[in-house]
Amino acid sequence: MVSPSSEQVNAGWLADSRMITAFLVAAARREPLRRGVHGPTDALRLLDGAGDGPEFRGLFVEDYSGRWLALTDGRGPTGPPAWLREAMAQAPTPARSLYWKRLDVREQPAPVHVAGEEITAPFEAVENGLRLGIDFAAGYSQGVFLDQRDNRRRVRDWCAARPGAEVLNCFAYTGAFSVAAALGGARTATADLSRRYLDWARDNFARNGIDPGAHEFLAGDVFDWLRRLLRQGRAWDLVILDPPTFSRPRGGKPFQAGRDFDRLAAQAAELVRPGGALLCSTNYRGLDRGGLRRMIHGALGRGWRLDALPMGADFPGDPYLQAVWAERC
Repeated sequence: MVSPSSEQVNAGWLADSRMITAFLVAAARREPLRRGVHGPTDALRLLDGAGDGPEFRGLFVEDYSGRWLALTDGRGPTGPPAWLREAMAQAPTPARSLYWKRLDVREQPAPVHVAGEEITAPFEAVENGLRLGIDFAAGYSQGVFLDQRDNRRRVRDWCAARPGAEVLNCFAYTGAFSVAAALGGARTATADLSRRYLDWARDNFARNGIDPGAHEFLAGDVFDWLRRLLRQGRAWDLVILDPPTFSRPRGGKPFQAGRDFDRLAAQAAELVRPGGALLCSTNYRGLDRGGLRRMIHGALGRGWRLDALPMGADFPGDPYLQAVWAERC
């Protein structure tokens, strides 16, 4: 075996030192986000791939209450960079743990422990004062999509300005949007196919001092629920649509966000009261920029005011998440 020369060792050290410095600069830019609007935030993206510099292409780092999750989309490093371990203690808000995960929607692997404390159970993170259960062993996502933070705050503020508002959250996952609406004073209905995620949503309500029994949880196919609620004559002040990119509704044709979101939005719009709103979002990368807004505009027609919503400041890279706020005039 040939040992590395001193020049090679020094070159490697200098490269790692530069990466650490660049990472710390990126992390420091996010520090103001921790103050939050309605309370502290300790769940945010610290590094957003090439958005924070070409040297970080394909590498992402998320912070969940001091537990870092480093992610690669296949274009970045094949394993956790050594310099990231060193950065844990040097960051403006130091890390307690470091985990590594390869993004793969098909296999949904659990993160692998790299350094620091091992996480053996679900824990809590806070977003603008909203408390959320996090589970690194949960599969593709850890319990919350960080890229929706600003949209959850908008929902909370919108509900707070409308006492007695009623909100229907479709494809709700662990119910973070529902909790945000409830913290704004709304009465919510949380719909998802997975009973496990609905139980998680109930737990998130309880974490925030909200009685889950005062809110509805609708288990089953969301497309079925939309038809059922319309037949029942139900109406809502706000309907939230954040569907999976692809799904197969029971008894219906497959749903593909880039092709069918307009149909979904038109169906949900029938449940929105005058003066109410529809929040639509998708991370489907096959849509060109502005594509979702055009789809929603075509589905709703006149009588609606549409605003495209930007991604959060901790996501300066690929603007993959498209979100549209449609308000009924």
